[in-house]
Amino acid sequence: MKKRNQPHLFSRREFLGHLAILGGLLLLPRWARAADKVVLSTRKLGVVLVGLGNYSAYHLGPALKETPRLRLAGVVTGEADKGRRWAREYGFPEKNVWNYDTMGQIAGNPDVDLIYIVTPNGLHAQHAIAAAKTGKHVICEKPMANTVAECDAIIAACQAAGVQLFIGYRLHFEAHDVEFARYGREGTFGTFMKMNGGNGFRVDNDMKNWRLDPKLSGGGPLMDMGVYVIQAACMAKGEVAPVSITAKFGPTKRPKVFTQVEESVNWTMIFGDGAAAECLATYDDNVSSFRAEGDKGWAKLNYPAFYYDPATLTTSKGPVHFPNVNQQVAQFEGIAATLLDGVPNLVPGSMGRRDMAIVEAIYTSARSGGSSVAVKA
Repeated sequence: MKKRNQPHLFSRREFLGHLAILGGLLLLPRWARAADKVVLSTRKLGVVLVGLGNYSAYHLGPALKETPRLRLAGVVTGEADKGRRWAREYGFPEKNVWNYDTMGQIAGNPDVDLIYIVTPNGLHAQHAIAAAKTGKHVICEKPMANTVAECDAIIAACQAAGVQLFIGYRLHFEAHDVEFARYGREGTFGTFMKMNGGNGFRVDNDMKNWRLDPKLSGGGPLMDMGVYVIQAACMAKGEVAPVSITAKFGPTKRPKVFTQVEESVNWTMIFGDGAAAECLATYDDNVSSFRAEGDKGWAKLNYPAFYYDPATLTTSKGPVHFPNVNQQVAQFEGIAATLLDGVPNLVPGSMGRRDMAIVEAIYTSARSGGSSVAVKA
């Protein structure tokens, strides 16, 4: 019998069993899957990145070099020279460099299977709809859009085109988060009734940061960092949405910087069974964790729970350890599994829409001074 608080080091077979629950088997390299006689398609899918900012340059692009069944097949950018540099680095033809006005030309291009929207939030709907019209599958980075109405328009465009829609929720493919979600779904520690967490970082005093422009960002840290906390709370409740929200904006400590969006916001999510989640999103401090407690124990995603750094998970039974993976590679492999192997889509448009409905309720409550607002998810 294990002593209390002894680290739980999973055997390889246990690890495979846990990850398989949510398609997490796909986190493993191909040799590991082959060893367990899991037969998957080996076809490579071509991805186009729309927007070549930091996330594409430092995370998505490099991840595609490591992803077994996806490859970078082209880019959409407002800077032709940058696009040509990407073509040389990633080995795709320069004819597969498009600008935002010529995205329609991707239609019929046999190199391309997926289009990943990585532009600022306020442009997601425009670009995701344009991508769907090409007949290619669509990945839309989180948050899905600035409003629920825009989410509905994206979903409708993908349905009309007969293409799959994925939201860029990478943590649904990260093993510690997969395990945390299992606790919520299966009641390992009882029904989670008391939850708290936060996420954020300190934004520099840079007035040119697109995150501070509500037309591009849709809001402040809630749209950027807060979506992760919303996701964690819904994971803990078996992917059920809350029924009501109360929220308040935090104090504005740097009024010259935060002239149009909030610097921080606190909110409480109330679920149908009475469970409550106390949450924070901030641009004033480096915070990133989430804890959920039931009548049989608790589980906590520790700092930095929602960043790109390796995640850690602690429970009332002790620490839980899984091998750390490149989160973007795991995300891409999970999406490939849906398209090539028929694995269910773990991050559909309906999930992105649900989260935006929660965001809208939080803003409505905060702007009213903290009144309770029903969530129309």
